[in-house]
Amino acid sequence: MREKLLNWLNLALSANLFLVLLSFFWLAIAVVGKMAGVPLGLDLWYKLWEPLFTPAIGLLMAGAIISGIVSWVNKKLNSAT
Repeated sequence: MREKLLNWLNLALSANLFLVLLSFFWLAIAVVGKMAGVPLGLDLWYKLWEPLFTPAIGLLMAGAIISGIVSWVNKKLNSAT
C-alpha cells in the first residue's frame, strides 16, 4: 500500500514538474516576444501566475520534501531491522 502511494506521489510530482517547466519556457518565450513586439501571451501568463503556477511550484517543493523525508524514514527503518 505504501509503495503504491509513493508511486502515485512520484507520478503526480513528475506531471507537476512538467507543468512548472512548461510555464517557465512559456514565460521566457513570451518575454522575448514582448521585447520583439510580438504578442506571445505574456499577459495571459501573468493572469495565470497566482491561480495556477504559484500553487504548482509550491506543490512541487512540498512534494519533493515529503518524498525525501519518506525515503529517508524508509531507509532508516530498513537499516534498523
